[in-house]
Order: sequence, then structure tokens, then C-alpha cells
Amino acid sequence: MKASFNIRELRCTDTEALLAFEKQNRAWFESHIDARAPSFYSEQGVAEHIDGYLSDFARGVWHPFVIEDAVGSIVGRANLKGIDTASGVAEVGYRIAQTACGQGLATQALEHLIRQAQTRWALTQLVAYVFPENAGSRKVLERCGFVPEPPLQSEAAAERRFVRAIQR
Repeated sequence: MKASFNIRELRCTDTEALLAFEKQNRAWFESHIDARAPSFYSEQGVAEHIDGYLSDFARGVWHPFVIEDAVGSIVGRANLKGIDTASGVAEVGYRIAQTACGQGLATQALEHLIRQAQTRWALTQLVAYVFPENAGSRKVLERCGFVPEPPLQSEAAAERRFVRAIQR
């Protein structure tokens, strides 16, 4: 039986739950993506982080989501960021708790972002950046229709760019 998850918009009341999620998964995330500043890992740090995201959401340049398990614990995050409705482009980002990996949750989150980009924001292209050693994220992106762009000479060890066109 497949586990039940809920994807919803980030709320200002998510501070404690989000802090717990980020602390529990800090080492896991830092093994795949750039580390956050140490000041982030406090109630004030996470509250400021949420305020910034919600402010950017109100301005129409960011759309933050959290992913909850069947009991309402945060087990992941997914975001549309750098939304540019004039050019029709945004970047996607997601992070899944180590304990929730392997359940199709990253794919579900990315599919949710694609739907939001298409229906709510009328975007035509999504972009993602992944470090070459992050094979799991590359597979998820490719499964959801993202195509890797050839790296530039100067990008040998840098993040790789993936793109996905969206039909209107």
C-alpha cells in the first residue's frame, strides 16, 4: 500500500515543524546540496526564512510548499522560485526527508510543481539545478520530463542545469 502524503502551501504557523524537519535532515541535505547558514537552525532563523518566502509568494516570485505525511509531520518541501511571469520561467527545488525517500515523494512533489507552474502561473519552462553526484534527483527530474543541458567547459564540477517545457 502506498503511503499517503499531502502537499500544501507553506504557512507562517509552520515554524516549529519546519525547524524539526530541517534539523532532523540537516546532514542528509548537506550531503546533496549546499549547507544553510548555522543561524537558520533556530526558531528565529526558520521564522525569518518563512516570512521571507511568504513575502516573496505575495510578490509573485516564489511559491513555497511543504509535504506532510499521514499524521501531519513535514517530510519534504517543494518550491517554485524566481518566478518570472514575463518570460514564463521559474526554477524548481525540493528536499525530501531521508526517511521518506524511495516512496515516490520527490516525483509527486515535482509533478505538483509542474501543475502549479502551468495552471496557477501560466509558465512555459521550468529549470532545475543538480550536482552531478546527486543521481536520485537527476532520475526524478528525467522521470518528470526534464532534459539536461550540456555543461559549459567551466562547469565541469558545478551543478547541472535541467529544463522542462510546459504546454499551455
